Amino acid sequence: MRSENTPFVGGPLDGQVLPVLVGPTGSPPQWYEVPVPDEDGGPHTVYAYRRAPAGHSRRLGLPRGWKYEYVPEGRERRTLNWPWSKPKRAE
Repeated sequence: MRSENTPFVGGPLDGQVLPVLVGPTGSPPQWYEVPVPDEDGGPHTVYAYRRAPAGHSRRLGLPRGWKYEYVPEGRERRTLNWPWSKPKRAE
């Protein structure tokens, strides 16, 4: 598998550059989660990082490389909205 050295901004990994596996399109995953075990044996703490462009090319404005930015509120979960699904009722 191919990996890319990706910088992390904010949070506990601030300033570190880690190798992140890239997908078939050559870009790293949209979210990167770092589980940290609790010292007292409790539940793990999960730090979430969202992928953001590190810069843009001058002519076409295409992203040139990626970086991960810390999201303190955690990863946002999204629900699938199929065209044949019934709309949710407001109660």
